[in-house]
Amino acid sequence: MTALEIAVTSAEGARTAYRCGADRVELCSALEVDGLTPSEGLLDTTLAGLAALTPQPREPGRPWQGVHVLIRPRPGDFVYDADELATAAAEVRAVCRAGAQGVVVGALTDGGAVDTAALRLLAETARESAPEVTVTFHRAFDQTASITQALAELLDLGLVDRVLTSGGKAAAGQAVGELAGLAGQSAGRIEIMAGGGVRLDDIPALTAAGVDAIHLSAKRRAAGAGTCAALRPGDDDPGAYFVTDADRVAKAAAALGVAGRHGGPA
Repeated sequence: MTALEIAVTSAEGARTAYRCGADRVELCSALEVDGLTPSEGLLDTTLAGLAALTPQPREPGRPWQGVHVLIRPRPGDFVYDADELATAAAEVRAVCRAGAQGVVVGALTDGGAVDTAALRLLAETARESAPEVTVTFHRAFDQTASITQALAELLDLGLVDRVLTSGGKAAAGQAVGELAGLAGQSAGRIEIMAGGGVRLDDIPALTAAGVDAIHLSAKRRAAGAGTCAALRPGDDDPGAYFVTDADRVAKAAAALGVAGRHGGPA
């Protein structure tokens, strides 16, 4: 079974992903900068909104895997100082205690290697806060000097359950061979989740490569409202923002052979 994970930035986006066939969601804010840690309020609202949906029947063999929260204290690189790591650890602790089913973390050294000390801190904080939580290493993985060496190190450490990766390329669809290699190297010990610029047309080839999951944002741009355009007349639509596109989620699920959980978007 190839799982479908949708990156969402709102409670409504999470419900849309659930209804249209996703197996789990990654909750974040600020997709415009590739995602940041969401607020406590957003997580609480998202969990509450899903609570009424998750008890409903689901397809055999595809249990709902819940809300996995991105932990990224700032935009930019993934080399963190002591204060930033302390912030990230506090965020991990808070979201696990609030009921997140997983955390999505990552940190690198100046030399482009996995920061094992930082990863150990974040993963152990997560499991001390909620023993059943799963840990994903995010696309900082693709910025390592060698993705095969990075995966070997993660396998040896035994701290993460899955890796989100574009196979070291700008988009996962350009790295089918590399992703197949990672899946073979992992041999089921760590899930390989293909993500980064995934198009609907890429899904069959990515699935055939043997990845364990597909990750995409399935977003569309929503028009802004109010008077902000008048305040910034040089912008096309300064109030525009991203929302989860139900049609794109449903099509991604269909490409994986998954029907909408409740017959499609409500």
